[in-house]
Amino acid sequence: MGATLEQIAGYLDKQGLIYEIQSDKARIITQVEAEHVEDFLIVIQLDEEGEFFKLFVPEVLTGVQTHPHKAAILQTMLVISWETKMLQWEYDASDGEIRAIIEFPLEDAIMTERQFERCFSGLVEMVDSWAMPRLREVMETGVDPGDVALGERLLLTIEQEAPGLLVLLEKAMQARKHRGQFPPLRDSWLD
Repeated sequence: MGATLEQIAGYLDKQGLIYEIQSDKARIITQVEAEHVEDFLIVIQLDEEGEFFKLFVPEVLTGVQTHPHKAAILQTMLVISWETKMLQWEYDASDGEIRAIIEFPLEDAIMTERQFERCFSGLVEMVDSWAMPRLREVMETGVDPGDVALGERLLLTIEQEAPGLLVLLEKAMQARKHRGQFPPLRDSWLD
């Protein structure tokens, strides 16, 4: 059952998108306007006679293969995959291509318009508005700005779950900084 190119083309028609059907490769290529991605091409590919669905942005990030911050870039891609639903990253080590992709088996299920729309709009939103600005900053600095956001979320959680704990932690850190180290453990502390 799965999906057909004609079915997907119908969903794209409803969105008013221009596309090219490549029947011999079982895929449709379209393009969307984006703020942070130039030439935002999207490939919709049906494998296994329509029983496996792929939606991806080819060559979404270039120049990583020999980039001085390659490890930080690839790590950030993994962190983004961890933090999001559906979005994955693929890296072809032979030529350096990086893809943002959503893929899953349909098997005997029909791809509904609602499912397709969630995948399509989700891919565009996550890549353009969220992932690419973050990855570009990592390319420039070697530092994932998401690490800072994670720290801020952690502090907020501590503040909400254990009121007053942050004040105690701050005092302890100031005391440690003043002494240069933690004081030695005394046996009486262990009782």
